[in-house]
Amino acid sequence: MTVNNIAATFLLGGIALSTQAQADFLRDGKATLGLKNFYFNNDSREGAAKPSKTEEWAQGFMLDYKSGYTDGVFGFGVDALGLLGVTLDGGKGRSVGSTMIPVGSDDRPVSQWGRLGLTGKVKVSRTELRYGTLLPRLPVLVANDGRLLPQTFEGGQVVSRELANVTFNGGRIEHATGRGSTDRTGLAAVGGQRESNQFNFAGADWRVSRDLLAQYYYGHLEDYYSQQFFGLVHTLEFSNDQSLKTDLRYFRTESSGKNSSGAAGYRISGYTKEGDGEIDNRTWSAAFIYSIGSHGVTAGYQSVSDGSNFTQLNQGGLEGKGAGGASLYLYTDRLTQSFTRAGERTAFGQYAYDFTALGVPGLKASMMYLRGDNIKTVSGDRLKEWERDFSLDYVVQSGALKGVGLGWRNGKSHSQAARNQDQNRVFLSYSIALF
Repeated sequence: MTVNNIAATFLLGGIALSTQAQADFLRDGKATLGLKNFYFNNDSREGAAKPSKTEEWAQGFMLDYKSGYTDGVFGFGVDALGLLGVTLDGGKGRSVGSTMIPVGSDDRPVSQWGRLGLTGKVKVSRTELRYGTLLPRLPVLVANDGRLLPQTFEGGQVVSRELANVTFNGGRIEHATGRGSTDRTGLAAVGGQRESNQFNFAGADWRVSRDLLAQYYYGHLEDYYSQQFFGLVHTLEFSNDQSLKTDLRYFRTESSGKNSSGAAGYRISGYTKEGDGEIDNRTWSAAFIYSIGSHGVTAGYQSVSDGSNFTQLNQGGLEGKGAGGASLYLYTDRLTQSFTRAGERTAFGQYAYDFTALGVPGLKASMMYLRGDNIKTVSGDRLKEWERDFSLDYVVQSGALKGVGLGWRNGKSHSQAARNQDQNRVFLSYSIALF
């Protein structure tokens, strides 16, 4: 039985229940329509790969419906997510499939694309089971939302809050759909060309005290890798508007199954110590965020071991699927680079400012700089790279345009391990509550 069939079964079951149950199911439901106009421009100034410049502009629509739960010990419900993208500009030679807009067989961007996701859900006490379309935000699995439409996954997830101050997460992911695609695929690690249909995960967030959060997560992608994550987040408040946040993260990733044996199609891309494509990595980072009034200053450091690159789910190597685009639970996952190459050591800093203090509520800006060195690649080592990112966001606070958001992202990177890039993203967004 497919994911959508299972979700439909949940829906039909809810319709067949009592009048009171249906009232809860419908009365507590919410629907919003999200609108996003997105312009993407990436200029790769060096290198022979084509194209050297990507330029795309599109309008997105996201209809998000979340039902309530039927009455009773077991509450049933169903969610629906409708996604539609309409191409405004991005001619042949200026669009790359899966960057944002899918391309057809003639290598031209399609005029429109979309997909529908259904999710059945069951709630018992403070535990919820969801099966269908998911957008996870976990240390071992993050759905990418850096373009017009989000990347989505299919599978099951359980979230339990039965114990005070502890949230348990667990489940299995079976398929993914790329941010610039309508094709459902299996799963893979970066560079992997063979699909796996089983990513199991489990973990917990423990609120030790009001100021301290401890995390542990485990993820296993069949025939690729096993990954453990340990995290500590502590906030020290000096006053009502002054605090120091410490964020410590550690990942241990080891090869599994066919990746361990070096089977063709299951090897990852990039440098590996023995040149066999086997995953073997330890990555840790420490970030310190000092906030005072409208100012925020971040300083941090990240270290990637030299067995292989840091690895998480990435379907970009699957031929002809348009499934590229992945997010990582790392401070260094930025606009153009992720600073996750074998051996890489990265220092980073950021300054952010909220203009409310100057009488412009809704306006925020930030600047971030990252510098990595000691990079190992298949063609050399002790390489370096840097990136500078700037972001500006404004949300209209009143009047007829209240709630309209405007954003600009600008990034520049220079790397001895990849192509130099200049990137701009400009977007306008608005969300309408339907009921």
